[in-house]
Formats: sequence, C-alpha cells, structure tokens
Amino acid sequence: MGMRFKNPRVEKLEESVNEAIRTKLSDEEAFKVVPFDEAAVERTGYSNYSYWRSTFRAFRKNPVAMILVCIVLAILAFTFIQPYLPNQLDSFNSNINPQTGAIFRNLEPGSKVVLEDGRDFTFIMGTNELGQDLWSRLWGATRTSLLIGVAVACIEAIIGIAAGVLWGYVRQTDIIFTELYNILDNVPSSLVLILVSYMMKPSVGTLLLAMSLTRWIGMARFIRNQIIIIRDREYNLASRCLGTGTLTIIFRNLLPYLVSVIMLRMALSIPEAIASEVFITYIGLGLPAEVPSLGNLINVGRKLMLSPTLRYQLIYPTIILSVVTISFYVVGNAFSDAADPKNHIN
Repeated sequence: MGMRFKNPRVEKLEESVNEAIRTKLSDEEAFKVVPFDEAAVERTGYSNYSYWRSTFRAFRKNPVAMILVCIVLAILAFTFIQPYLPNQLDSFNSNINPQTGAIFRNLEPGSKVVLEDGRDFTFIMGTNELGQDLWSRLWGATRTSLLIGVAVACIEAIIGIAAGVLWGYVRQTDIIFTELYNILDNVPSSLVLILVSYMMKPSVGTLLLAMSLTRWIGMARFIRNQIIIIRDREYNLASRCLGTGTLTIIFRNLLPYLVSVIMLRMALSIPEAIASEVFITYIGLGLPAEVPSLGNLINVGRKLMLSPTLRYQLIYPTIILSVVTISFYVVGNAFSDAADPKNHIN
C-alpha cells in the first residue's frame, strides 16, 4: 500500500481545529475577525510616482537643454535688470559731444567719451547714426521682443486650447469650427499682419492683435485632432458611464495627456512671433522708432551691412535673435520629450 502525502497547509489547519476542540474554545476566541482597513488597502497599491517630478528629472538629464535654459533665463533677467544698473544711458536719448555740440554718431564699440554731465563713459557696443547707446537699445529691444513673443504664445495657447477642446470633444461644434478653420486658414497670416498693422496705430498692442487674430486656429486644429484620438478611449468611456462631468474629463483625462505637445508648440510660437515682429518692421509697418525692438535694430543694421565699419549694428541684434530662437526650439523639443511618460521609466 503506497504512502499518502498530505499538504502541509491542510495538516496545520487540522491541528488548529483539533486544538480548538480539545480546549473547547468559543467561536470568538478561536477565530479573530479582522476589520476591513481601506487605508491599508490603498497603501498596498501606493506609488510615489509624480508626473511633473518625473518630467523635470528627465529634462535635467539633457545637458544642452539645461545650458540653453540658463542662457534664456539670464537674458530675460538681464533685460529687466539692465536699466537699473549704475552708469546706464537711456535707450532713446541722443548723446551729444559737449565740446563740439555734435552727436556721437556711429561710434565704434568700446569708444570712450566725455558726456554732457562730465562723466567719462564707454560705449560698449558703440552708437548708431542718432548717437543712441546701442548697449541700452539692444537690451530694451530684447525685452520688447520677448514680451511680444511670450504674450502671443500665451494668447495662442489660451484661445487655441479652448477652441480645440470644444471642437474635438463636443461633436455639435464640429461643423462651426470646421467652416471657421476653412475660412481663416485660407487667408495668409502675413496679409492679415500687414493689413492690421497698416490700418491701426503702430504699437505693441497692434502687433499682438495682428499676430493673434489667426495664429490660434493652428493650435485649435492640432488640439482637436489629439482630442479626437483619445476622447473615446476606455478610461474616458468609463468616466462618462460613472457620471463624471465634462469639465472634469477635459481637465483630468484629456489635457494632461497633451501637456508635452502644448508646451512644444508654445515654445516654438515665441521665436515665430519674434520673427513676425522682425518681418513687419522690416517692411516699415512695425513698432515706432522710439520703441526699441529687435526688428527695429535689424532693420537699421541691414542698411549698413555693406559698410565694414558699421556692420556691428546688424551683428549684435542678429546674435541675440539667433540665440533666443535656437534656445526656445531646442528647449521646447527637449521638454516635449521629457513630458512623455514613456521616458519616465528609471
């Protein structure tokens, strides 16, 4: 007769039952009822994962993007600090030679002079044909252009995201936005920019209005396409079945999924807006001369490009414009990659 093997767990259970019978324990003493602890259950599935912490951790692993971020932040900070530094000149005033009464016209970078108030002063970047300090004008121009770029990007994002979400999620609005898109998309944005700048008084507000009239439609179209892709996924269907509100689904389920692409488009919109400002100033419809901008400086500098001794008036604003444009492009792409949850795996 063969040997029969018992499961150790079964043997242990039998011993417990036999012991309980022998000692005649009551049910309450023999078996302990453990209450349900919801917090303990939550702790078993808890993860310390944070989307934004993981995004910035992945972004910091890109040394080139980090260097460019520091450069852009330094430029942005210096544009606001520069007017308050000691020994700075007004960017609009012409500087006059107290001995001859003539303006310091087209002085080379590093020229040392004596100003009307008797101060010894060095024009770090020289002067233009009106005797204005190019150092002060360059940083004032950078401040104005960055302000325009960031403002246009924010307006484009706010209007574009709102319209894109309605366009993609609320099916009843599809025909309205589609017709609006077909109309606005067929009108060249350069033509709208020129017409608005021509009809209205040249100012920063005019440029913001001209750039924002049609630029948002591209963002709206892009957001609409992304919303259509993800709106009927299982977790969104489950949320609707559970009675979750539309706004909650949009802000909790849809928009967080699009953070990376939205940040990328905003980062690219800033140099595009600065380039549009340079273009509209180049054709003579930009900001007035008393408002320094990179477009104004480049427009003046291009006329002197063939003069070797005055070429510096074009080189300096071009360098700043190139650095800002390249930096925003690289940083935008790097942040878009870092915001992708697929890159959050350690």
